[in-house]
Amino acid sequence: MIIVTGGAGFIGSALIWRLNQLDRRDILVVDRLGTGEKWRNLAPLAFAEFQGKQEFAESLEWGLPEDCEVVFHMGACSSTTERDADYLMGNNALLTRDLARICAQQKIRLIYASSAATYGDGALGYADDPGGIDRLAPLNGYGWSKQLADRWLRDEGLLETAVGFKFFNVFGPNEYHKESMRSMVLKAWEQIHAGGPVRLFANHRDGFANGDESRDFVYVKDVVETMLAAWRMPEVHGLFNLGTGMARRFEDLALAVFQALGREPKIDWVPMPTELRGQYQYHTCAEMSRSTAIGLPLPATGLEEAVRDYVCNYLENGCARLGASGTDSLS
Repeated sequence: MIIVTGGAGFIGSALIWRLNQLDRRDILVVDRLGTGEKWRNLAPLAFAEFQGKQEFAESLEWGLPEDCEVVFHMGACSSTTERDADYLMGNNALLTRDLARICAQQKIRLIYASSAATYGDGALGYADDPGGIDRLAPLNGYGWSKQLADRWLRDEGLLETAVGFKFFNVFGPNEYHKESMRSMVLKAWEQIHAGGPVRLFANHRDGFANGDESRDFVYVKDVVETMLAAWRMPEVHGLFNLGTGMARRFEDLALAVFQALGREPKIDWVPMPTELRGQYQYHTCAEMSRSTAIGLPLPATGLEEAVRDYVCNYLENGCARLGASGTDSLS
């Protein structure tokens, strides 16, 4: 059995889609569906069992199923603007630590989601050496909760068996339910189809021009392939970045959407909300040398190619979900 927590979410459901392509359906999905549209990510997918998040957390007292091969722990609060620190502590830090302890005891492989938000403003770089965790200064509660989980797992020796991935800016199908946390690709596509320009944040910092903000954008299909590769490589353990190793400007992302649609670019620069300025990452770029050294596959899809696949094969087809379209592919 394969357990995927956060299985109805963005990355978790993309992982299940790929597992189905590999003829794996013996999957336990763990999530909280609530009243939103997240359930639609699961509709075209095959899995053997579903368990609510709270029920799963309580069941850990008795351990994991004996036939469990691997746990992909993608379940968490992923909002960088979430202010309920108790909620972040429980969902992102404590549950990750508890699950890692049980996986280690039962000798079950654990692949879990960390985040590039742990790097804060990037002043200390983006090296993923676990020894440097204590020096990092996340800009928000979300990043802090992820850093805390990383530190606890390192200090308890749990990274000697588990694999944590610091996701950079992941985008692609199955993210439509994430509201304000959706990628700029989806937001740009919606703005263009509404007849307006694409709106990007103006840069309010001295010495920087509009459009200088850049991120390491990585396609969700590539993220899934790297996680599956890590599962197949039992010698791999520890904490690793998961990005492309290349920073691209938000303007590049918007232009790629216009290009995929065959439209003339039109961009408006709007003021960044004051409440975001102190917790906004203006630049991220994954340092991928440790992943390369141990043989983990690097994300292979270029930005323009990934945007074209997402826009043309999903959004323009009226289907933003993997598995619900006849055009699903790996490139």
